[in-house]
Amino acid sequence: MHIYEDKDWPGFTWDSKSLIEPLSKVRNLQGRLIGKMETLGFSLREEAILQTLTTEVVKSNEIEGEFLNPAQVRSSIARRLGMDISGLVQSDREVDGLVEMMLDATQNHALPLTKERLFDWHRAMFPSGESGMHRITVAAWRKDEKGPMQVVSGPIGKEKVHFQAPPARLIDSEMNRFFDWYNNDTNTELVLKAGVAHLWFITIHPFDDGNGRIARAITDMQLAISDGTNQRFYSMSAQIVRQKKGYYHTLERIQKGTLDITGWLQWFLECLTSALKFTETSLAMVLTKAKFWEEHASAIINDRQKLMINKLLDNFFGKLTTSKWAKITKCSQDTALRDIQDLVRKGVLLKEPGGGRSTSYTLNIKK
Repeated sequence: MHIYEDKDWPGFTWDSKSLIEPLSKVRNLQGRLIGKMETLGFSLREEAILQTLTTEVVKSNEIEGEFLNPAQVRSSIARRLGMDISGLVQSDREVDGLVEMMLDATQNHALPLTKERLFDWHRAMFPSGESGMHRITVAAWRKDEKGPMQVVSGPIGKEKVHFQAPPARLIDSEMNRFFDWYNNDTNTELVLKAGVAHLWFITIHPFDDGNGRIARAITDMQLAISDGTNQRFYSMSAQIVRQKKGYYHTLERIQKGTLDITGWLQWFLECLTSALKFTETSLAMVLTKAKFWEEHASAIINDRQKLMINKLLDNFFGKLTTSKWAKITKCSQDTALRDIQDLVRKGVLLKEPGGGRSTSYTLNIKK
């Protein structure tokens, strides 16, 4: 029996007392993070938003086994938000569609969630009308023409069915109930509402494909409402990737259980707490990087130097030598040495103790 077959569906219940502490922790972390971001200058805050949105789009697709080019995602977001960012690259229309969906969900979080809006998201996600090599129904509810919608794993002939969604004939009425609750419910705490919305939508599974990504976009939309801002500074999808096994295990257990979804909301709050804590660390790296470029904005730096500086700022492994510089930038040893010596003169790099062929360099980062 699946959760939607319960006669009281979708009358979800949960133990509010057991959620008080984890919910308070999430709310405290949200407030601290938003407060910290408000003290930053415009350019630093813009860089943090760009980094977060890029991570969210990339990781939400990674959960589904699809790997996007982060540079394309970053460029697509920057263009659509009107950010003046250097080094933008061309982006595929599939990437643009995924970015458009995420930006509509987060930037326009106050707008109602409707069938037409979800159809627009779905059309943007699958501009060719195909998912991989397969033709799918786009911008319309699934039709189940090839049998019931199932979440399956394992090799052909030995498949394991983890979940079977409600039949297609029920989708329209099920989604109307979902929209009515999402747009009009004012009793559910806003963060908990994000968790309920995620579970409810992904249980209905209304589309042929893209249900997980749309569920996470709806989650981000509701979290933006709970934050009271369309500026995103943390990525729930990035944390789900780190806890992917637990994510699917918890969903399957709850979807085959009762309408008491306390276990799901506990997992959701735990995941969100980890996402917020991880952001404090990753954000520090983003801000260090942005601050470094601000301090050296007047230095004339060529493309090879810019590439290597960014690699050093992104936790470059090992020591920087002329040999590594030449190999990564695909230039000669002499050119690599000239590039490095130029940055040393400009105060961008520091020469570490030692000499000869073992000479290494490090970034001049002011504490």
